[in-house]
Amino acid sequence: MKPMKPMEPMKPMEPMKGAEPWWPKELGQPASSGGQNDLRYAFFPNAHRLLVETDGKLKTYDSGDHRISGVQQANGAAPRFSSQNGTVSLNDLKVVD
Repeated sequence: MKPMKPMEPMKPMEPMKGAEPWWPKELGQPASSGGQNDLRYAFFPNAHRLLVETDGKLKTYDSGDHRISGVQQANGAAPRFSSQNGTVSLNDLKVVD
């Protein structure tokens, strides 16, 4: 029986790549983002923009003076977002083209 060959050194692991951003790159990094059920959002305070994707459809909203920090979603109701002014309904924000 032949003696075993020494083990070769393992290749170093490559770092895992993060997910690609789903929002336009020109907006930069969101101050807050998250999701619930079939909805995900990203908030960009400098641009006063809230991006919301539901069922693969992306809409951009003018967030006004709201600083969005979270989302609440009840079945059948419009999503509500937490801000420094309390909660704001998605229906209360203006859609931006």
